[in-house]
Amino acid sequence: MCSRTALMAAVLVANLPLPIQAHDIYSHLRDEEGASCCDDRDCRPALYRFTARGVQMFVDQQWINVPNERIQYRALLGDAGETYGGHWCGSLYQSDDSQQDAILHLTKCAILPPHAASAQ
Repeated sequence: MCSRTALMAAVLVANLPLPIQAHDIYSHLRDEEGASCCDDRDCRPALYRFTARGVQMFVDQQWINVPNERIQYRALLGDAGETYGGHWCGSLYQSDDSQQDAILHLTKCAILPPHAASAQ
């Protein structure tokens, strides 16, 4: 009887719609050259702020400068709102400099909400 119940449960679960994966909100994003911003692991929500030097985003527990040409002002369908519309897509590179063990952040795309364009 227990195996019959387990089989029924498995059939029911298999027929349920799967939830949208969190990374799917980035799959359609393209940079200024038309290349994908994301390869399923390099985009994430990120807080942002405006400074005298430009936009900074909070990535890996530090504020990084974001090049203006990488910024897109748009809303993302499925954004949970925890970073007020800010999202960062990019790559991390470990510095080989023996005197400084630093991480370089290469921004592919930075997403800010449309209203942020007027704040800059």
